[in-house]
Amino acid sequence: NEFLTRSNLMKAYLPTSKTPIRTGKKVAVVGGGNVAMDAARSALRLGAETVYIVYRRGMAELPARKEEVEHAEEEGIIFKTLTNPVKINGNENGYVASMTCVEMELGEPDASGRRRPIPVEGSEFVLDLDCVIAAIGTSPNPLIRHTTPGLETNRKGCIVADDEHGITSKDGVFAGGDAVTGAATVILAMGAGRTAARAIDEYIRSIS
Repeated sequence: NEFLTRSNLMKAYLPTSKTPIRTGKKVAVVGGGNVAMDAARSALRLGAETVYIVYRRGMAELPARKEEVEHAEEEGIIFKTLTNPVKINGNENGYVASMTCVEMELGEPDASGRRRPIPVEGSEFVLDLDCVIAAIGTSPNPLIRHTTPGLETNRKGCIVADDEHGITSKDGVFAGGDAVTGAATVILAMGAGRTAARAIDEYIRSIS
């Protein structure tokens, strides 16, 4: 998120920037969602020569939208799927030099319904890099659930709300968007906002 914010909003790619972005020539983006695709493609445009997407499951399990994956492939992003990083290695100056990874294989489905990735014994290898970007997902601000008694959240910290009205477990509180679904698209969040707005209007009318 910081990488994308700084490059898109703060123009940190300009040579006049006080906190410039230095992507290096060999970049690995760890993750498989839409944000990972954005980060990988941005790194390429910012001067990287080789950009990897490192993801512990297979291509079929990538959570990113199909269009995002196709666009990344078209731009030359290298997908290292069924690969899990275990260590980032630095050089004598403290900069990234490589990343130790292990190959994975898919086992039985886990709680999410996706097949669980399992490390392949003896498959460790080193990927030469000079930049690593973590894009392994986000979760709602934990302050919300810790300071709001009666508000039900799930194991990922997302607010539990019904799809039809955005009603939560706390009376008079409605929710939608990424705080409910986890990271998704702006369009879905906008739709949830409209849904919740109608429900809020009905709620206020019912108690007035």
